[in-house]
Amino acid sequence: MTNFASDNVTGVSPEIMDALIQANNDHAAMSYGADRWTDCLKDKVSEIFETDVTVFPVISGTAANVLPIASLTPGFGTIYCHKEAHINVDECGASEFYTGGAKLIPLSGDHGKFSDRALEDAIFGRGVPRHTQPSLVSLTQTTEAGTLYQPDEIAAITDIARKNDLKVHMDGARFANAVVGTGCSPADLTWRSGVDVLSFGATKNGAMGAELVVFFGNAKIKELENRRVRGGHFISKMRFLSAQLTAYLDNDLWRNNARQANDMAQRMAKLLSNHSAIEFIHPVEANILFLTMPKAMVTSLKNAGFEFYEMVPGEERSVVRLVMSFNSSQSDVDRFALVANEYRA
Repeated sequence: MTNFASDNVTGVSPEIMDALIQANNDHAAMSYGADRWTDCLKDKVSEIFETDVTVFPVISGTAANVLPIASLTPGFGTIYCHKEAHINVDECGASEFYTGGAKLIPLSGDHGKFSDRALEDAIFGRGVPRHTQPSLVSLTQTTEAGTLYQPDEIAAITDIARKNDLKVHMDGARFANAVVGTGCSPADLTWRSGVDVLSFGATKNGAMGAELVVFFGNAKIKELENRRVRGGHFISKMRFLSAQLTAYLDNDLWRNNARQANDMAQRMAKLLSNHSAIEFIHPVEANILFLTMPKAMVTSLKNAGFEFYEMVPGEERSVVRLVMSFNSSQSDVDRFALVANEYRA
């Protein structure tokens, strides 16, 4: 079976598995992050982002999103995000729960992105006690549509945020794919463009299970420390998270893994693009493809041993998502395209 359903279905990068084994062979000086792996991680992330940062390893993408969001947003606050954002669609109200009631305002926009104008038009209620108070904007990079914000787009949104006293969070579950896809530096995609805090994903790109909250500046760091403990995300054997993340960043593993995934997505797009029965829904800019295809083609591909997400099954045509991973192979991509191209209506 070849699985293109998600980049969560893959195994672990050998380099990260080796780092876990090494961490298991050693004892930490102290627990709860007072260890050499976690100390090394902060220095490494600061180097990659070209500025001093504060880092908090956590075990899930939801935790990496909602802990900083809750630290920056009061219970009577308003959070602006795209209508397809993970925090709005797939996290079971975690942002509302952790903030104690903040209101999510979903914004529309093509291909998973909203504009600075859309944000500006939605901001409402500042200083009026009976309204929730505009507090934070959350961007998703790579977006849920597999597309990318360029630095100028981010800067335009954060400029509106600053004018309205909003903090800016970036959900970077696939941040590595965005860095590779845009060709921009991590700094240019985050703090240089006005981002306050990043959820830096690793699990989808080769880690066993580790995510990282990265703060640029000192806003609400102490509050996040308390929320992390209170929310059950202060891990006693944190070195096993930090060891994964350190190995992930060593020798550009995170970029190399993302580059493989992105390259395979581009290859798949090229091989399928001339098929008259296939229509692409979004531009292919990172490691995800969204397309429609005949139901009979879906059946043929699944019978050939391919797994993928049929987002909207239809009697005649279905909406399909294909996700390439760090260990997706050229041979598997080519075989998928071969089976698809054998279909003729």
